[in-house]
Amino acid sequence: MDLTDLVLDHEPADDTESRHLAAIKELLVLSCKTATSRFHFEPGHITASAFVLSPDRGSVALIHHDKLDMWVQPGGHVEPDDQTIEAAAEREVAEEIGLAGLGSLGLIDVDVHEIPAHGTEPAHQHHDLRFAFVAGSEHLTVGEGVRESRWVPLDDVGQLGPDAGLERAISKLRSL
Repeated sequence: MDLTDLVLDHEPADDTESRHLAAIKELLVLSCKTATSRFHFEPGHITASAFVLSPDRGSVALIHHDKLDMWVQPGGHVEPDDQTIEAAAEREVAEEIGLAGLGSLGLIDVDVHEIPAHGTEPAHQHHDLRFAFVAGSEHLTVGEGVRESRWVPLDDVGQLGPDAGLERAISKLRSL
């Protein structure tokens, strides 16, 4: 499915996600050709992330992100050779936690969040499209930019720190 169609077809769960979805739609209208470029900083760019459920669907794979110093789902920038935004999310999972051959559950959430300035990159926003997958294996690795990776039971994710966007996505995962 085309990126624009994917965004247009998404049904937000609450007012916050509705605002995030509106911001993503606006970004696509204003910067359609460059919206996925990691060098599009004003206001930001489209990214892809993945909530990977364990084979029994009771846990989610999370990473402790080096630069952000927090627990998040695997994900990141869209690369020019990614065939789709979902393929970008799958590639990020393989790079960050070593899982491949995932079962797709589709786009489950959208979120816009601030990324602080780092190196030569100014502060900007990640307009994140979040996909759900089911893993065929529980073997996680630690890739570049990842301090640690682990399976976290869905009911324990909130103990890693407050994050409304993460909590919204986890509640959606529970209903899958």
